[in-house]
Amino acid sequence: MREVVSTKDAPQAIGPYSQAVKANGFVFVSGQVAIDPATQQVISGDVAAQTDRVLKNVSEILEASGSGLGKVVRSTVFLKNMSEFTAMNEVYGKYFSSAPPARSTVEVSRLPKDVLVEIDVIALS
Repeated sequence: MREVVSTKDAPQAIGPYSQAVKANGFVFVSGQVAIDPATQQVISGDVAAQTDRVLKNVSEILEASGSGLGKVVRSTVFLKNMSEFTAMNEVYGKYFSSAPPARSTVEVSRLPKDVLVEIDVIALS
């Protein structure tokens, strides 16, 4: 069983992918960047502001799937600059304060639309 998840409360896909896919009791959320769903434009601001927008987008997609941040079991954070890890982590910790998911964080040379952070998650449905 495979179901595509889509919501207007998060940025629309900017390529041939789905916002998320539900399959076998899981929700696989595509990497989200700091795009405001109302304008479809990247927000201005530092990595903390962008992380906040990204996690709001992830939350909206999870809610549309019938899941939520509390059901996230795995996340991957892609940072443009690992020196911004502490600022990203502070915001991330506010969204995942109790029983946080497993996570990897990697530095990458470039992200879509030249954003500072991208996050994808896997959650229970």
